Amino acid sequence: MSSLAADAVEASTAPALARMPLSSHLREARTRSFRATAALLTGVVAGYLLSDQILEVVRAPISALAESRDASLNYDSITGAFDLRLKIALFAGVALSSPVWMHELLAFLAPGLTTREKRYTFGFLAASVPLFIGGCLMGFLLFPHMVELLASFASTEDSTLLQASYYVDFILKIVLATGVAFVLPVFVVMLNLLGVVSAAAIARSWRLAVVAIVLFSAVVTPAADVLSMFLIAIPMTLLFLIALLLAWLHDRRVGESAVGTTEA
Repeated sequence: MSSLAADAVEASTAPALARMPLSSHLREARTRSFRATAALLTGVVAGYLLSDQILEVVRAPISALAESRDASLNYDSITGAFDLRLKIALFAGVALSSPVWMHELLAFLAPGLTTREKRYTFGFLAASVPLFIGGCLMGFLLFPHMVELLASFASTEDSTLLQASYYVDFILKIVLATGVAFVLPVFVVMLNLLGVVSAAAIARSWRLAVVAIVLFSAVVTPAADVLSMFLIAIPMTLLFLIALLLAWLHDRRVGESAVGTTEA
């Protein structure tokens, strides 16, 4: 039996094996939702308790600016400080509780997936989660340099008064953008495994990929700080090359299987 036929049989039999009454599905969804919600609320409480420490890290670049000019973090409303703490607590809660709610979501969806779909899904998560975390950490380390660079365009005689909510949103965008950028090679591999993009097509676009990586690294790092730019560009380039290698190995294996089937 060919692999496509086997996948078709598996896809038709796996859901049947995992079939259960609607009431059982709803009961399982309610139980897993309760666990995920409890973990999220616990994470939010922990994030709120840690908000002072997080704000100290976030405020550090402004304190450095205050040594050379008038710089401060400002709130545009009476509830601004409380709203900012809630925002920090919410994002920290989502991050801290992510292992629990991701596990509950996957455990709920896994019985309905075929073996091949499970392999692709868990393989994608196993590769993308650590890369995303590493990218976010890199962005978190780089944001003070971004603040220093952008504030340097103003004269030292001017005051830098930053709105707190906008400032935190700016940091989150940098952190999330860097995290997503580190995960993009995993999407390239997934597209290749699904037959959407071939390794040859990826190889032909290497110049465009390198230019995009350099431009992204230049945007998220200070123009004068070449070392920081290379600290972003080099890992992203290596990840792209690894993705190209995995795509090439997959296409080679598929080609050899096709030749073997034809000869048989």
